[in-house]
Amino acid sequence: MSEDRPFALTIAGLDPSGGAGILADIKTFEQHKVSGFAISTANTIQTENKFYEIQWTDLSFVIRSIETLFLNYKISVVKIGILPSLHDLNRIVSTVKLFSPSTKIVWDPVLKSTTKFEFLNIKDYLDLNKIISKIDLITPNYNEIEILFPGIISKDYLKENKISTNILLKGGHNTSALGTDLLFLKDKIVELLPSNKICFEKHGSGCVLSSAIASNLALDQTLTEACKNAKNYIENYLNSTSTLIGYHYV
Repeated sequence: MSEDRPFALTIAGLDPSGGAGILADIKTFEQHKVSGFAISTANTIQTENKFYEIQWTDLSFVIRSIETLFLNYKISVVKIGILPSLHDLNRIVSTVKLFSPSTKIVWDPVLKSTTKFEFLNIKDYLDLNKIISKIDLITPNYNEIEILFPGIISKDYLKENKISTNILLKGGHNTSALGTDLLFLKDKIVELLPSNKICFEKHGSGCVLSSAIASNLALDQTLTEACKNAKNYIENYLNSTSTLIGYHYV
């Protein structure tokens, strides 16, 4: 492996269509000139149009895989995708931080597939707040943030900065300003406006965006820079074809 490329790790599901999950993440890492590693949290049966079935990877296997990689490589950033429980999320985040406290973590909270198949059910919101305090960025859309933090939009908790991590609220479901993402940092809110590119819906676009952010963080960009540049990348991806599977290029 090239010595001048940073290492990034995706811990997420395997989508055989390649549009989402670890295959999409690795494609994105490579386009950003980041050396990518992948640990599968689940095997799935799906196409870009329909989700059929999921088979979760045993957590102990995932943890041993993380330990092995961190004992052998200096990993700058970890991107986390689909998981079956907050318990798994906590174990994974805690293991990463135990081996490398400086490693940044981006969590794309994939809670449901586009066909409404439910992955992670939030049961203990107190545990959730403790876990995300150890994560550098979460990237929910408007539907996901209401599941994670019910009533948060109407209560203005985001603007009051009551959540213990940075949040990129994706604008694909922003009814008042379609395509405008909002980056909630500790001390300010950054609006990320869409360009004039024509954007077509894509399977796995959230995976691609979060792994693009992770790539940029691995390249030592600030969180704001990483999100801005990732937005440009995802817009190119959304513009690349009119189908649900796009082409990766910077």
